[in-house]
Amino acid sequence: MTETFSHSLRWLADTPPSAPFEGCTWGVPLPRGAVGSVSQLRMRDDDRDVPAQFWPLATWPDGSVKWSGVAIGAGAAPQRPCLAVGERDAPVAAAVIVDDEPDRVMVDNGELRITFDRTGDTVFREIARGSVAVAEDGHLVSLVAGPAEDDQPAPRTRCRSHTISTSVEQSGPVRVVVRVDGVHRAEDGSREWLPFTVRFVVLAGAESVRIVHTFIWDGDADRDFLAGLGLTARVPLRAASHDRHVRFAGADGGVFAEAVRGITGLRRDPGGDVRERQVAGLSTPPVDTWAPQVADRIGLVPEWSDFSLAQPNADGYALRKRTRAGHAWIDAAAGTRAGGVVSLSDPEGGLGIGVRAFWQSHPGRLDIRDAAGRAPTVTAWLHAPDQPPMDMRFYHDGLGQDGYADQLEALEITYEDYEPGFGDAHGIARTHELTLFAWDRTPSAERFAAHVEHLQDPPLLQPTPEALRDAGVFGDFSPVDRSTPLRREIEDSVDLLLDFYLEQPEQRRWYGFWDYGDVMHAYDADRHTWRYDVGGYAWDNSELSPDLWLWYSYLRTGRSDVFRMAEAMTRHTGEVDVYHLGRFRGLGSRHNVQHWGCSAKQLRISSPIYRRFLYYLTADERTGDLLAELTDSDETFLALDPTRKVRADAATYRPERSALAVGLGTDWGALAATWLTAWERTGDERSRDRLLGTMADIGSLPQGFLTGEARYDLDTGRFETARDRISVSHLSAVFGLVEICSELIDLVDMPAFRDAWLRYCRLYLASPDEQERELGAPIAGVHLEQAHSRLAAYAAAQTGDEALTDLAWRAFDGIGEWLVHRRELQVRRILPPAVPAPVDELPSVSTNDAAQYGLAAIQVLALIGDRLPDRA
Repeated sequence: MTETFSHSLRWLADTPPSAPFEGCTWGVPLPRGAVGSVSQLRMRDDDRDVPAQFWPLATWPDGSVKWSGVAIGAGAAPQRPCLAVGERDAPVAAAVIVDDEPDRVMVDNGELRITFDRTGDTVFREIARGSVAVAEDGHLVSLVAGPAEDDQPAPRTRCRSHTISTSVEQSGPVRVVVRVDGVHRAEDGSREWLPFTVRFVVLAGAESVRIVHTFIWDGDADRDFLAGLGLTARVPLRAASHDRHVRFAGADGGVFAEAVRGITGLRRDPGGDVRERQVAGLSTPPVDTWAPQVADRIGLVPEWSDFSLAQPNADGYALRKRTRAGHAWIDAAAGTRAGGVVSLSDPEGGLGIGVRAFWQSHPGRLDIRDAAGRAPTVTAWLHAPDQPPMDMRFYHDGLGQDGYADQLEALEITYEDYEPGFGDAHGIARTHELTLFAWDRTPSAERFAAHVEHLQDPPLLQPTPEALRDAGVFGDFSPVDRSTPLRREIEDSVDLLLDFYLEQPEQRRWYGFWDYGDVMHAYDADRHTWRYDVGGYAWDNSELSPDLWLWYSYLRTGRSDVFRMAEAMTRHTGEVDVYHLGRFRGLGSRHNVQHWGCSAKQLRISSPIYRRFLYYLTADERTGDLLAELTDSDETFLALDPTRKVRADAATYRPERSALAVGLGTDWGALAATWLTAWERTGDERSRDRLLGTMADIGSLPQGFLTGEARYDLDTGRFETARDRISVSHLSAVFGLVEICSELIDLVDMPAFRDAWLRYCRLYLASPDEQERELGAPIAGVHLEQAHSRLAAYAAAQTGDEALTDLAWRAFDGIGEWLVHRRELQVRRILPPAVPAPVDELPSVSTNDAAQYGLAAIQVLALIGDRLPDRA
C-alpha cells in the first residue's frame, strides 16, 4: 500500500489491553481535504494490516471526510496502531454475516450467532455457540407500583417488553448494529409505557455482544412508581447440577464461583480430581467413577437454585442464595462494590450478563433463578425490585409561588426557578450499557475476571492530542505545554481543579440511577457540603459548561480519568437533564435539587455542543440519536419562551412563527451547534441554510452580537436585521457560543459574521470609556470577567493587537482568582466531609468558577500562550 497520510493512535489507558480483547469502536478526525472517501482509510499495526471497518461520521464543507468511525474485531489487540490513508489493498472480508429476513434478523460473527424477531415479546430470540443455544427468550421486564400509603407497599403490575420494530443499522463487515424499538406492556394488557431502544453491537470474532439500552420515562409521577427494570433471558443447560456453575463479579477483581450442587467440603471425599475439576468449572468425571460414599449419596447434597447479588448503594453489596422458592435465603458473600456481571453455565456453554457502572448506578441486582431446573434464567436488574420504587414527584408543594412575581422572589433566596407543573420528569431518559457473554463453556475465574475488567473500563483507541489539534476540529485548544514557569503554574492550577472534581463524586457519593455523571453546582462552606438541598444550587445540569471544560481538558491531555468523567457526564446530561418526548421535547432543565425540577427549560442545556465530543470520539449511535433529536429544536421557541418571566416587553410579545424572540447568546449558540452538527453529519440542507443564513443576518445587524436578541422567522430560518440596540448578558458566551463561533469562522468564509464576533469579543471587557466611544454608553451587566478573558484572547489572536493581549491577560490573572482556587482546594482536599471549616478558611469554589476558569485557561494558552512568558 502506498501511504499519503498517516497518524498514530493511542490506547486510552496508554497500554494495549490484555486478552481477551473483544474489539472496539472509535472515531478519528481528518484534516480538511485530506480524505475524500472512507474507502481510502486503512488500519495498521506496525507492518501488519488490521481488518477494520470505516464509515463517515461528519464531512467538511468541501465534501472531504472530517470524522470517520472505525471498528476492529476481536483477537490480538494492536500494539502500535496507526491510521493510514493511501491506495486500497484487497477489501476486508466479511467477518460478520447478517441474514436480514422479513420476520427475523440473524447475525453470525464466527463465534456466536444471535437471532432477533422483527416484532413480538423478545428483544432477542436466541444466542448460540455453534449448534448449542446458550440463551433464549431475551426480554426486558419492568414493575410499576402505585403510591404507597401509610408505608404499606402498593400493588405492583408486571410488564414485559413488546418489540415494535427491529432494524439493521450497520451491516459489517467487521461491525453489525441491530436496533430494537418497543414499549413495556403490562402482562394483564392494561397499559403500555416506557418506550425503549436497545442496540446490539456485534464485532467480528467476539464472544460477547455489547448492548446500549435506553428507556424514556413517560409515566405520571403522581401514580406511577417504577419498582423494577431489568433484562432477563433463559439459559438452556444440559449438564447435571454438579456441573452447572454460577459466577458473580465481586469487588476489586474478585470472583464468586460455585457449582449449583457443590461437592467440596463434604464429610466424604468424591476424589481429588473430581473436586479440582468442579472448582475449575470443568466437566467432572462420570458419577459412577467417584468414591462410592459420595456417588451413592449425591441426591442428599442440596442444589442451590436461586442466587441474588444486591447493590443497594455505592458502598456495599450482599450475595444470597437458596435451594428453591419457599425456603430461606442464606448469606453467601458480601463486599463493597460488585463488578456487575452474573453468569450461569455448564461445560457446553452458558450466558453472562454484565452492567457497566453497576455500583455507580445503584440500586442494582443480579439474579439467577431455577439454576437446577429445566428453565434457568439470568436477570440483570437496572433498578432492583427489592428497593424503594422510584418517586418522580416534585419535591415541594410550590410554597405559594403561583405567579411570576412570587417565582422571581424565590429566585432571589433559593436561586430556584419554580413554576407550577414544570418540575415534571415526563420525557426524560436513561441509558445503560450492558454486555451479553455467550460462553462456549464455563469460564475460568481468570477469563471471567478479565471480561469484567474490560466491561467496566472498555479498551478504546483514540487520536492523540496532537492529531486532534492538527485536524482542526473543536476550535481553540493546544496540547499541554509546561515549557515556561508561567505556563507550568497555569497548567498545575488547571490540573488541581480537574483532580478536585474527579475526586468529588467519590468523596460525596454522587452516584445513583438518576444522578451518576452529574456534579453539584455550588458549595456551602458553613455546612461543609455541597448545596444538595438548596433550590438552584444543587445538581449542576451543564450550568456554565462543565461538560465543555472536561472535554477540552481531555482533548489536550489525553487523560483517561478525564475522559471517563466526561463520558459519564455526557451520558447523564444528554439523557436525564433533557426531554426526549412530551411538551418539553428538545429542551433541557436548569440546575435544581432534582434534575428535572427547574421551570427554565432551555436549549442551552440540551445543546449538541456538549454531546458531539462523545459521538465523534466513540461513534456511539445513541449519542447520535441525541444529536438528531434536536434538528428542529428552533420549533421550541414557538411553544415556550425561555425569557417569559423577565421579558421587558412581556405585555406585548406573543410568540409567532414569523417573529420569535431568539437570544443571540445561549439560544443561537445552541441552534448553531445543532445546525452545524446536522449539516456535518447528514448533509441536511435545512440545517445548513439556517446556520449560514442566521450567520449572515447577525453580521447584518447594526450591533451584531451586541444586539442581544433578534426576531426569528421559523419558516424562512432567518433573522429580521433592522433591530438596532445594545443588550448584553454575562451568560451569553459561557454555554458554548465562544467555541462554536471559533469553529464557524474557521469553517466558513463570512467576513461580516467574523467582524460581528470580533467586535463582541473586543468590547465586552473594554473600558467603559472605550465602550462609550464606540457604542454611545458603557455596556451594562458585565460579569464573569475571567471567563470572558478568552474572548479578548480570541480577538487578540485574530488581529495581532497587543493591547487586546494585555486586556486578556489582565482579565484572566488580574484578581489572582486561580491562585485563590489553588489555596482553598488544597485545604479542602485534606478535610473529611464531617469536619467543619471556617468560612474565611474555606471559600466556595462553584462548578461555574472551576469550569469557566478551566476553559479560559485552555483557550488563553492556545490563543496567546506564546506571548505570556514576558508577562509573568
